[in-house]
Amino acid sequence: MNIQRFTAATSREALAKARLTFGDNTLILSNRPTEHGVEVVAAAEDTLAALDRGHEAPSQKIIDSPLRDSKANYKEVASKIEDDATQLAMSTLSFQDYVRERMLRRQHEIGVSQSQNGQAPLSQQNARTELVDRLQEPKERVIAKPVPSRKTAHPAAMHPERIPQGIVDELHAMKELMEDRFNTLAWLGNARQNPIQANLMVKLIRAGYSPNLSRSILERMPEELNAAESVQWIVDVLERNLKTDAEGTLLQEEGGIFALIGATGVGKTTTTAKLAGLCARTHGPGSVGLITLDTYRVGAHEQLRAFGKMLGVVAHLAHDRVALQDLLGLLSNKKMILIDTTGLAPRDPRKRELLELLDLPNVKRLLVLNAGSHGDTLDEAISAFKTPGAQHTIFSKTDEAVKLGPAIDAAIRNQLVLRGITTGQRVPEDWEAANAEKLVRLSMRTAGISAYDPKVTDLGFYFGQPNGKSTFKGHLDA
Repeated sequence: MNIQRFTAATSREALAKARLTFGDNTLILSNRPTEHGVEVVAAAEDTLAALDRGHEAPSQKIIDSPLRDSKANYKEVASKIEDDATQLAMSTLSFQDYVRERMLRRQHEIGVSQSQNGQAPLSQQNARTELVDRLQEPKERVIAKPVPSRKTAHPAAMHPERIPQGIVDELHAMKELMEDRFNTLAWLGNARQNPIQANLMVKLIRAGYSPNLSRSILERMPEELNAAESVQWIVDVLERNLKTDAEGTLLQEEGGIFALIGATGVGKTTTTAKLAGLCARTHGPGSVGLITLDTYRVGAHEQLRAFGKMLGVVAHLAHDRVALQDLLGLLSNKKMILIDTTGLAPRDPRKRELLELLDLPNVKRLLVLNAGSHGDTLDEAISAFKTPGAQHTIFSKTDEAVKLGPAIDAAIRNQLVLRGITTGQRVPEDWEAANAEKLVRLSMRTAGISAYDPKVTDLGFYFGQPNGKSTFKGHLDA
């Protein structure tokens, strides 16, 4: 297949070079920035027409087009390129549908022509139709076999299972490139038509929210809202979908047995001490029981014991499941029993042993998440320490988080119930009840310029989903 790569300082010049090579029937396959400028991969529509006729294109390689010393007038070509970009931006056809349409149209034309001439249909039609259908199947099912020689069989009459694997891979690669490009251009076209939506998308990404959730929210936003109303609408949606215990009983008032779990270094021990201090302040030191399971970290027991001594509470150490059950029985008269666990990485094999150790009646698990962590890190921790039923969580180190968006985003997408946040190292002063309105509005006030902030022109690379829509699977109350 005759596919060429063109490189220039700008996309306009690269597209102009492609048009000079292939003419008005230029088909743009991809357009991406490189260290030397912009690279455009293009082909002529005649290449696909050659597939219809059952002939191979003159070349099956992607070759670099040499820079040509041409004095052609690029202004006329550039105006045609703008028309091409607009047409591609409005297109929603995938490569598979595009090829299928061409094949069916060609088959119909051949059938009509042969019916008028009284000829039987060619066997090549079935082969082409089966080839298009076969593009929907996984590549692993396509068996590469030797290509018959031209003396025994024409390439157009080959059985689909005998198509060389290289051609099949090339067709799949072209399909993916075109789908991605169509969806990207479609999004950019919509962004140009609705600048408010584009600017809000950039604002959400800069605040730390994922492209997945951001796009899911904006797809539900009413079109008649102005800029100020749109911002307020998004804030309201985020607040409504961030679940907290604001309308329920606070942790220190609820009481019960709570085991604080999470990755290493997220602040479980300090958070345990803060909850113990809150309960002791309200109901007295005798209402709190402290247990630690952390036998790996040096000084872990001493740290919790020091916090307990400051609060007037004794901290106990449990080495195994039997010792834990005995201590729970001993402290059963306490209003609140807090279990500080060992911090483990989400992929640590010892994590399963810890979760099995806590699989006891009436033991509730509180997942402690570092609010300053990257979104992928938060998602991995939530998945690794997932518990049956509603997952309750605490945001720690919110004072250290540059952006609260990733933590709020992870809580919304994973349907977590936020029970509180920690804002510093002081025990128990640096603790706050979960307030969705305060957290969301604080996350949207993210200021400053970051190297990770996108521009409006970068949105196509963020939001070019394979199916043209968000892949958000959870419930979103818009």
